[in-house]
Amino acid sequence: MTEHDRRGFLKALGGLCAAATGVAAAGAGQPAGAQPAGGGGAAAGLTAPKLDTIRWGLIGVGIRGSSHVEQLLRLDSCEVTAICDIRPSAIARTLEIVRKAARRDPAVIEGQADAYRRLLDRSDVDAVIISTPWEDHVPQAVHTMRAGKHAFIEVPAAVTIDECWQLVDTAEATRLHCMMLENVCYGRDELLALHMCRQGLFGDLTHAEAAYIHDLRWQAKEITEGTGSWRLAHYEKRNGNVYPTHGLGPVAQYLNVNRGDAFAHLVSMSSPALGYREYAAREFPPDHPRNRAKYVCGDMNSSLIQTARGRTILVQHDVTTPRPYSRLNLIQGTKGALGGFPTRIAIEGRTDVHAWQTDMVPWYREFDHPLWRKVGEVAAKAGGHGGMDFVMLWRVVQCLRDGLPLDQDVYDAASWSVVAPLSEQSVARGGAPVDFPDFTRGAWRSMAPLGIVS
Repeated sequence: MTEHDRRGFLKALGGLCAAATGVAAAGAGQPAGAQPAGGGGAAAGLTAPKLDTIRWGLIGVGIRGSSHVEQLLRLDSCEVTAICDIRPSAIARTLEIVRKAARRDPAVIEGQADAYRRLLDRSDVDAVIISTPWEDHVPQAVHTMRAGKHAFIEVPAAVTIDECWQLVDTAEATRLHCMMLENVCYGRDELLALHMCRQGLFGDLTHAEAAYIHDLRWQAKEITEGTGSWRLAHYEKRNGNVYPTHGLGPVAQYLNVNRGDAFAHLVSMSSPALGYREYAAREFPPDHPRNRAKYVCGDMNSSLIQTARGRTILVQHDVTTPRPYSRLNLIQGTKGALGGFPTRIAIEGRTDVHAWQTDMVPWYREFDHPLWRKVGEVAAKAGGHGGMDFVMLWRVVQCLRDGLPLDQDVYDAASWSVVAPLSEQSVARGGAPVDFPDFTRGAWRSMAPLGIVS
C-alpha cells in the first residue's frame, strides 16, 4: 500500500478506526516540512458527543498519574473506573487516594508493559490519561484513540517527528480528542497574560520568551523508580531542548500559533554537557552507573523560533545547573510587555516603560482570566502546581460535558512537542535552520484564535 493510499484508507475509516488495530499509523516517516495527502485541519475545532458522566481510565499512576486521580475525584461528573500500572506500589497508593475520597474502587490492571491494552478494551472507559515515560506516550495514545476513547497525554506528547504525525493522523481519522495536558497554560499568570493579549494591551505582538529552567539533578538518585530512572537516559543520547512545552505552550497561545500564525523554522545551540557529570562525580561512587554514563545533552539549550508572520520566540532548557526556577513567560508587543519570574509588566501610557511594575494586584483585579475568577479559589485549595492542574482538568471536564472544542488540540500537541527533535537536528548541524512540519497542512491560516472563556 502506498503512503497516499494508506492515508486515504485511514481517513475513510473515520469513527470505525477503533477496529483497525492492524493498520499502521499514518504519518510515520514524514520528513520535517512534508505535506502529506489529506484534508488539513480535520481535527480543528473538534467536538464530540456530550458526556454527562466522564468515566476515566489512567495508564500510569505514579506520582503524576495518582495526582490526576486525586484531582478528578474532586470534580463532579467524573468517575475513575480503571487504573493501570506495572508497579504494585503505585496501584496501592492510588487505591488509598480513591478510598480516602470515599469513591468506589476502580478496576485494576497490572502486568507487563502491554497490560494497558486490557484497560482500553473496557466499555466503562470514555477517556484515558496517559502518565508514563515519554517514549510510551504515542503508542499508548494511538491505541487509545483506535479503541474509541479520548486521549489525554502528559508532556511532551511525542519524542520524534514521526510520532507527532501519528498523533495527528490518528486523531483526524478517529475524530477523537487528543490533548497534551500542558498544565502551565492554565496557570493564573499565564491566563492573565493571554487575557491581556486578547484585549490588545501589548499592541501588535512581536516576540516571546519561554523556558524550562529547573534544577533537577537530584533525579539522578532515582535509580529504579521515579522520573529519573528513565528520564536521565534521554540526556545520554539526545542533545537539544528535550522538554520544551511548559514554557512554550502559553506563549504559543498568546501568539495564536496554529490559529492565524505558525512555527516556520528554528535554530538551536547547546552549551557543554557538564552538570550531570559533575553531580554524579560528587554524589556517587566512581564505579556507579551514573558515573559511567556519557551525558551528551548540553546543560543549556537555546532555540530561536521564527513564525510564518515573522515573530520570534526564544525557548530555553536547563535542568542540570544550580539556578532558580523560571519559565521566562515573556510576551512583547509594540505597546508593552509582560515578563515572568517574578511576574511584572510595562505598558506604554499605563506604567513607566523604563521600569517594571511588580505590583500585580491591580492587574489581576482588571484582567484576571474568567476561568480563575470562577474556580481559582477552589483551585488554590486543591493544589496541583499552584492550582493550575485543577483548573486544567476542570476545563477539560467542562468541554467534554458540554461538547465543546478543547483549548489545546492535537495540532498543538504535535507543534509544541516537535521542538525537541527539531532542536536536536539543528544542534547536530551546528545550529543550522530546520523547518517545522505543518501539521495542520495549511489550515492554520483560517483556524479561529483561542477565545477567552466567558
